[in-house]
Amino acid sequence: MVLMGVFGAVLVTSLVQGWRWSARPFASPPPVDAPSAGEVARRYVWYCALLLAAGITSGIAVVGTGGRLAMRLLAVTAGDEAQGQITEAREVVGEITIGGSIAFILFTGIFVGVAAAGIYLVVRRFLPQGRVGGVLFGAGLLIVLGTTQDPLRDQNPDFDLVGPGWLAVVVFTALALAYGVTLTGFVARLSSWLPLPSRERGVLAKYSPIALVGLVGFTVTSLLVLVGALVVGLTRWPPLARTIRSRTAVTVGRMVLVALLAIALPGPVQSIQDIVSR
Repeated sequence: MVLMGVFGAVLVTSLVQGWRWSARPFASPPPVDAPSAGEVARRYVWYCALLLAAGITSGIAVVGTGGRLAMRLLAVTAGDEAQGQITEAREVVGEITIGGSIAFILFTGIFVGVAAAGIYLVVRRFLPQGRVGGVLFGAGLLIVLGTTQDPLRDQNPDFDLVGPGWLAVVVFTALALAYGVTLTGFVARLSSWLPLPSRERGVLAKYSPIALVGLVGFTVTSLLVLVGALVVGLTRWPPLARTIRSRTAVTVGRMVLVALLAIALPGPVQSIQDIVSR
């Protein structure tokens, strides 16, 4: 019970801070005409640092703790007959262990948080500013990924054990929307706190923890380096760079996002109906 209380306090604190920070504007680095390859690489490192810092903190604080609390709630409301049953992840319904909870929070929080932050930084310019954009991003994540992977995958046999189904849909939908707003807030706050990389001692101190995380996550770092090389290479073609930065690109990007969501929507609706009916 104490453990759940700690998780609840972390979750609530993160949601409150995320809500407050989500009203802040995203502090993009000042524009530069015809930036050199080194300047493009410098700005790319800034975005990567923002991705890791915001993704890991918001992921652990909201996705990890929120997901663990949601699982506990659904286990309690499932009734006595579900207690002791084995879930798809080989966990025991109703059994709480510190090691299992921490492992879930860290693994799920970091993995989902970093992935979601990467997606957000790519599509951020196509979304409304502030909390509205955060809500839309959280809804988009739930529609495209949440109902095909987790947490609202209708093929998950755990919904035959825990529930009721309608409560699972309500809880995970609320968590996804809240996470979208919180991630938006964390990204906005960190964007104003983190300067572009330089040799100044204070700047290096801010990048040190992020660099350490990058060294531990070798696979993610390697992927970011490859993408960075591609980004630097593409910016050497001025017409393409101008097209990407244009308002037309923003309009087209928004149209593509709406089309993708519209195409994907029937599947999530079916999944949610299936879960609710259990």
